[in-house]
Amino acid sequence: MLKIGDRIPLELGGAAKITAVLGSGGQGTVYRAEFAGKEYALKMYFPSKLKRPELFRDNLARLTEEGVADEAFLMPKLLTAKYDGSFGFLMGLIPEDYKPFSDILNARVRLSGLYSVVNSAIRITSAFRTLHNSGKSYQDLNDGGFFIRPSDGDVLICDCDNIAPYGEHLGIAGKPGYMAPEIVRGEKAPDKLTDRYSLAVVLFRLLLRGDPLEGSKVLKSVCLTEEAERRHYGFEPMFVYDPDNDSNRPVRGVHNNIIKFWRIMPDYIRDAFTFSFTVGIEQPQKRLIEKQWLDLLIRLRGDITACSCGSQSFLSTSEADAEGKIICPCGQHYPKPITLNGARQSILLFDGAKLFDDRLGVTAEVVRNKNNPGLWGLKNLSDNEWYCTLPNGTEKTIPRDSAAPIFVGTSVKMGGNKYLMED
Repeated sequence: MLKIGDRIPLELGGAAKITAVLGSGGQGTVYRAEFAGKEYALKMYFPSKLKRPELFRDNLARLTEEGVADEAFLMPKLLTAKYDGSFGFLMGLIPEDYKPFSDILNARVRLSGLYSVVNSAIRITSAFRTLHNSGKSYQDLNDGGFFIRPSDGDVLICDCDNIAPYGEHLGIAGKPGYMAPEIVRGEKAPDKLTDRYSLAVVLFRLLLRGDPLEGSKVLKSVCLTEEAERRHYGFEPMFVYDPDNDSNRPVRGVHNNIIKFWRIMPDYIRDAFTFSFTVGIEQPQKRLIEKQWLDLLIRLRGDITACSCGSQSFLSTSEADAEGKIICPCGQHYPKPITLNGARQSILLFDGAKLFDDRLGVTAEVVRNKNNPGLWGLKNLSDNEWYCTLPNGTEKTIPRDSAAPIFVGTSVKMGGNKYLMED
């Protein structure tokens, strides 16, 4: 362990001064450090814990030069010189409003609502799409690598020192419960396909707050020994909602989250997870790619409905009356949603319903006419003017903070995209 005040020389010159200890793990210790008037996180390794330390250091040097295009990854910025037999790197600090994914899974931290939950799933998936498209894999996806901002679901990804080009393996296998079965069995090293299995696990745990392979069958192992873990996660993996085998179903009183959230998830999400943990377990090359997950998750975000009572759910699994109005459990009825053709999203007419851009930005939200609450509008929250054509042919310009009337047949041009409101 290094001490407060120690100065660690950097490979390109200068030194980082240690100001605090942030945490320690299996590979090394992370410190807070000052360099050139700024604060950073400094990770220093235990070389004895690395299988191939020189290869690992060479990869770190490459990462500091190349980086990854997606800003969600907290990449190594500056490599240290070798110091007392060790080495490490500087990276950005995680802001205080980002919370560990593990704290969210353990319910120590709550996300602000379904928008934040689904946004975080989209952000994680988008980041790994960028990573894989660059020819690299992460090799160790687990709950310890993600930090999420509860207010909106934005994500930062740490532990990026394990990222490596396809075909290179740095000796990191992964965390039980997140590793692909073929890694657990010792049949192959981590790569893009095993990343995709781990991504499905992360998304399942985020959306359903449970382990996709832990049900009644696993609970029979009174003590989940290393041998039992290898059996349940490697040699006999069984999805808790496998349609052809009910031997590992979630247990009420133990897996309440999975039971609750599986019931409200739309069919297209349940189908994706079922495929991922049945066919995807046996045939890695058929695992859902990031683009497929993104399409599903963006559709899911457009499926969110909420009520003034505070209840949130998904439109496609909500109860409707004979007129097609959505019924909230509190008894309120909401008008039949209008489809915004081209935006992969329906507009459910409730106060504050949001329309997003391709990332996490909110471009519009549903509002009511102050003088006539029965009239609804789509408020422009973007930086650009919109151009709206009403069903009677009237054309209007919609500046920021103004609203386009919501009527079937209305078209709205937002930037380079044109959308039509339909039944």
